[in-house]
Amino acid sequence: MKGTSKRPLSRQQSTGSAAKGATTDTAPLLHIAAIGSVDDGKSTLIGRFLHDTKQLFRDQMQAVAEASARRGVAGVELAYVTDGLKAEREQGITIDVAYRYAATSTRKLIIADCPGHVEYTRNMATGASTADAAVMVVDVEKGIREQTKRHLAIARLMGITAVVAAVNKMDRVDWRQEAFASVAEELQEYAEELGIPTLIIVPISALYGDNVVGSSRKAPWYSGPSVFSAVDSLPGASARASSAGGARFPVQWTIRSENGGREYAGMVLGDPLCTGDRVTVLPRGVEATVAAVVTCNGREGTALPGDAARITLAEDIDVSRGDTIAAGSLPSTSRELEVTVLWFAPQPLVAGKRYVLRHSTKETQTRVTEVAGVVDLEARSVVPYDSIEEHGIGVVKVQTAEPIVYDAYSACKGMGSLILIDPVTGDTCGCGLLGVDTFAR
Repeated sequence: MKGTSKRPLSRQQSTGSAAKGATTDTAPLLHIAAIGSVDDGKSTLIGRFLHDTKQLFRDQMQAVAEASARRGVAGVELAYVTDGLKAEREQGITIDVAYRYAATSTRKLIIADCPGHVEYTRNMATGASTADAAVMVVDVEKGIREQTKRHLAIARLMGITAVVAAVNKMDRVDWRQEAFASVAEELQEYAEELGIPTLIIVPISALYGDNVVGSSRKAPWYSGPSVFSAVDSLPGASARASSAGGARFPVQWTIRSENGGREYAGMVLGDPLCTGDRVTVLPRGVEATVAAVVTCNGREGTALPGDAARITLAEDIDVSRGDTIAAGSLPSTSRELEVTVLWFAPQPLVAGKRYVLRHSTKETQTRVTEVAGVVDLEARSVVPYDSIEEHGIGVVKVQTAEPIVYDAYSACKGMGSLILIDPVTGDTCGCGLLGVDTFAR
């Protein structure tokens, strides 16, 4: 647990000046998910990252110092920078996803500290779902564990293709190159099997700051980048732009104006939506023309992906919540879906069970018609099985009461993801991805 055997901060030279220059509003933004098994050092790494780049406020450091003193930790426990819940600081583990903001010399960062305990896998999946890249932390002494593999597999399912792997606690093995090489080789093999093209592996000590921001002399055999430099070198979000082939506008609300006209409110996905675009209202397949577009900040004529907007159609047609207004190449429409599922409920997912399926702004009843198999994390493949257990990953086929309009998750996250809800309790039982083929069958 965090805080059970911690030592004071080292006095090594901080390189905080490296972060200067990326604080303008125009700097590109990169979302990073910090992932890995419990107690491998994710929170300590993020705390060290922020501390050594001088991106912690005085009141934050004071709060961390006070929390450290209450737990009897000598010095300052940097893991508490992200562990904001009282339960987290008491137990020494991350429970909820904690977001912290930082910057490098070229870009702004939003860092999600994802919990490592298997019980909070759903929270980890939430943090990874919005990330552009991941920092995977691995304890060099414990090596690659089941939860390490599960986190890397989930990250890949969520569309992450760039990972910085920080092999942590190298100080505990006297910075032996062979200890690092053994973990690095297994990481490389697993990442290749998952289809992760960009993997940068860095030996570090998050506790003392070695190779976190600046280079360390303790590993003369290593000539690669620090974690800070590796993150700064990753491709930006624009390199992973939507490939949906057109604009997607799931209708959230229908707004009736005083003169009898109607506007439709929602968020633009995929590509920009512009006044004059020829669109199709799905699932009915009725064509129309966009007469007006106004974003939430008052910009008219064009709404960009991620913009909340109101649109007006030139034609007087019936459009309701849950419909999708699409331009360009049309998405798929079907009541028969194959879904890759991350299952969170204690009760196994089996064929015949009924759930509420929520996809974008659409909500409908659904029935599981088949469990095709589960992901074997060791074999890195889908193997035949008739149920998916809690925290498992598998493939199912479902039939919905109403048609679902969707794109593959890799083409448009917002149109390729869904959740399954218990119709009695209202609990979210699992999240699903459409058009995913990460694992061989």
